[in-house]
Amino acid sequence: MSDDDLEALRRRGFAVAYRMLGSVADAEDVVQEALLRLARAPEAPDEPAAWITTVATRLSIDHLRLARVRRETYVGPWLPDPLVADAAPGPGARVELAESLSQAFLVVLEHLTPLERAAFLLREVFDYDYAAVAEILGRSEASCRQLVARARRHVHDERPRFDADDEQKQVLLERFLAAAEDGDLAQLERLLADDAVLYSDGGGKAVAALKPIFGAAKVARFMAGTARLRQKRGGFDLQLVHVNGQPGRVLRTEEQAIWDVLAVDVADGRITTVRIVRNPDKLAHL
Repeated sequence: MSDDDLEALRRRGFAVAYRMLGSVADAEDVVQEALLRLARAPEAPDEPAAWITTVATRLSIDHLRLARVRRETYVGPWLPDPLVADAAPGPGARVELAESLSQAFLVVLEHLTPLERAAFLLREVFDYDYAAVAEILGRSEASCRQLVARARRHVHDERPRFDADDEQKQVLLERFLAAAEDGDLAQLERLLADDAVLYSDGGGKAVAALKPIFGAAKVARFMAGTARLRQKRGGFDLQLVHVNGQPGRVLRTEEQAIWDVLAVDVADGRITTVRIVRNPDKLAHL
């Protein structure tokens, strides 16, 4: 098997594992274990893509059961590890960073059982038929249909809405960040939906809000307040990016250490959700 073939398998395995786990480090561990099993196999599989999907899914289910226990004691809101791409990626990256990779979507999936999450992703995201889903999960087709149906009902109720115009969303983000730096509370509130919410994930390892912040006025005050504190510290570099396919920015210190990654969801021309990842463990891969 060529290096290009192995890289394609690695990317396929990561696509499955990251959507299952929401953690870059855990997904990379799953892919590494899968590739080690492939290397030890007496002969190459007939369908390598199907093989890596099966192994990555089964390993992720086991991993997720342990991760769910850890997250019960997690300090503050839990957010998926951010995947950061250039602010103006090409068409290929647009496909890669689809809705199924958005942080909002991954947070919704957290409410599913590991088997529901796997069945739903295999069927709805990776387009496997029920026979293949049943084989991968070691369940009957009828059981897998029930898993997907339960997951679909939950996801349908909670699925986030996004405005489609990327350019408009990017302009809105830039105005939002500028208003925060200027301490312009009135402008911040105009850019936020009335029921906007902010999640800040420090994991107990970086300063962050321990609970979600609800309402445009409170989110505006939080953004202006944290900007004011950063300005006193001084020396931050800002880079506009896409975070899991949505508009965002990365802040770095003068020493180029990543301070945080921020992303916003936009619907009906206003910012509905702000997510800030500060936990250094979740930023290490960047």
